[in-house]
Amino acid sequence: MYFLRKWSVRNARLLEVAYELVERGLLISAPLLTKLGHSRLETPVAAVEKVIKGALFDCQMCGQCALSSTGMSCPMNCPKSIRNGPCGGVRENGHCEVKPEMRCVWVDGWEGSKRMKAGGEIANVQFAVDYRLQGKSSWLRVVREKTQETSA
Repeated sequence: MYFLRKWSVRNARLLEVAYELVERGLLISAPLLTKLGHSRLETPVAAVEKVIKGALFDCQMCGQCALSSTGMSCPMNCPKSIRNGPCGGVRENGHCEVKPEMRCVWVDGWEGSKRMKAGGEIANVQFAVDYRLQGKSSWLRVVREKTQETSA
């Protein structure tokens, strides 16, 4: 898993483009998704999302994906679950203070964000994790939010 997580950061721009295409496809299919029922689709879509994002990013399925804002490095892989930048314990070599064998997810995130078109998004403050969404599909949540914005 760690190898793919590192690969994802190194290829953040490619994955950013891939995500934009997936999001566009989901938004185009939003009327169908609504007709089928988001609650009915939640389990199968979350399962697919978990497999794909689990392999590429070691996704923890928090339901509030921030990958596109964090250089394709999942902040939920931080042992302290810090979502807004590195803690004060990052070692000089860029490794984690809690798990010294692991590179800080935020050091990786900053590197990945430099490769992305929307790399400046890493400076945006992320909300604290809403644990009620854990295990839910962030893809379906994004579709619901964006279609509500469009209709408003």
